[in-house]
Amino acid sequence: RLGGGAKVALVTDAGTPGISDPGQRVVQAAIAAGLRVEPVPGPCALVAALTASGLPTEEFHFIGFLPQKSGRRRQRLAMLADLPGAIVLYESPYRIEKLLGELVEWLPDRLVVVARELTKRFEEFLRGRPAEILATARQRKLKGESVVMIGPADPPPMTAK
Repeated sequence: RLGGGAKVALVTDAGTPGISDPGQRVVQAAIAAGLRVEPVPGPCALVAALTASGLPTEEFHFIGFLPQKSGRRRQRLAMLADLPGAIVLYESPYRIEKLLGELVEWLPDRLVVVARELTKRFEEFLRGRPAEILATARQRKLKGESVVMIGPADPPPMTAK
């Protein structure tokens, strides 16, 4: 029916489909079938979190979710240290403490911002070094999906004007 001119919309209640999401496969299949794909702008945790993080936005790298298997995960974490600009990851509430612990090991001096519950009643941004945020996460048992942003190796200072 789509080839005959019918239209379909891919929507979700969990942000923009196709951003670190299986919706990407639907888009790829539509393109492969020669169908027109049009974006409908909407909420995107990546953009919302980064713009309110205070981290530099001129250059950033979106990683999505890190691999769960330890070997591939360690390879990816090692690669992050060499990336210029901010780094943006998604993480589940079940692995946020693990990720923060890994950042303590791999990038202990970087500024980290964890954004959670974006656009909801309990929205919050946690800012600090990985060890500081890990201590907060352990104490409070953070719930909800998180956007974890890692500042560049030499970030400009955050100042109020």
